[in-house]
Amino acid sequence: MSPAAIRVVPFALYIGFLMAESAIPAGIGFDVRWLYGLKVLCVAIALGVLWKRYTELQTFGDTGVADWLLACAIGVAIFVLWIFLDQSWATVGKSGGWDPRNSGGEIIWPLAAARLIGAAVVVPVMEELFWRSLILRWIRDPNFLSVAPRRAGALALLISSALFAVEHHQWLAGLLAGLAFGWIYMRTNNLWTAILAHAVTNLMLGVWVLYTGHWEFW
Repeated sequence: MSPAAIRVVPFALYIGFLMAESAIPAGIGFDVRWLYGLKVLCVAIALGVLWKRYTELQTFGDTGVADWLLACAIGVAIFVLWIFLDQSWATVGKSGGWDPRNSGGEIIWPLAAARLIGAAVVVPVMEELFWRSLILRWIRDPNFLSVAPRRAGALALLISSALFAVEHHQWLAGLLAGLAFGWIYMRTNNLWTAILAHAVTNLMLGVWVLYTGHWEFW
């Protein structure tokens, strides 16, 4: 597969599962929530098979401690913005959320754990490979591997972040997240800082959702 294709495949798998989940009719006796774990597993396998071909993921140790701390700070900041930017003017449509409880109101912990691990570990890698490594640089030049992240440019950052926002019910929070994750990727020239920032946001959001019961944020 081409360099672009290997970054598209895990993302396409994820989107394909989302479409399949929405197409399954209610009342057929199958709890569609269990597909989340299968979806994450399939994406993780795809990432694992292709791992050695993601050259930007072989640079884990090329960034200093200050940039790792900055990535964590960005992740925390986006989490805070996310839980406050849920007003109607900052959202599109209505999110049904993802509720891991049974009919008695008790959390089904295997479901919740799959969701949390998927959101905090698998999704950040999959999405950053697609949105930042591929899309952000491809906007600058279809020969995206020749584009150093720090040379991608403000226009590519803005367009890729706007597209990233369209993927989310909370479009404004999604836009700000895309800008922040893209900015640190460009600043450090290392995709791992964007992955870490994304993972911190998703982990904190997941823990907060489980603690508060605001399932609409999932």
